[in-house]
Amino acid sequence: MSRIAQAFDSGQWSVIASASAKAALLTLALPLAACGAGGFSLEKAEVDRSIITSSAPSAPAVPASSDNDSDQTTIGNAVSSADIQELGGQAVPWANAGTGSRGSITELVELKDGGLTCRRFNATRESFDGVAMYQGELCIADAGGWRMQEFKGL
Repeated sequence: MSRIAQAFDSGQWSVIASASAKAALLTLALPLAACGAGGFSLEKAEVDRSIITSSAPSAPAVPASSDNDSDQTTIGNAVSSADIQELGGQAVPWANAGTGSRGSITELVELKDGGLTCRRFNATRESFDGVAMYQGELCIADAGGWRMQEFKGL
């Protein structure tokens, strides 16, 4: 018999096999004991209602009235303060820090008809709800200030 075989006689092999069986049994029993001690249970599981999913609307949402009014006022201020001769047909950028909207004013022209001075323009509005285009007209009122005569979406 070789030395290695003599070192492990049948009595020692049974001790090793018994210890291995006990370790395997312990490895299988521990996870089951954890579940039985109040761990995970399908009956106690609840639906997570904090996660909400949905699809995006097919048409861009209409901006809130107050945001639209505020942006309209900002566009009107940019149109009334623009120096048309100096612009030479270039777009006038505008931004409203209150709503986060921004855009540009194009095709700005000044018309004088019977003593009434008006400015016609096209404007874009970029915001979290999308991009929109508008057409408007601003005229000088009796008190000397500018007044929005027309402002409609295209």
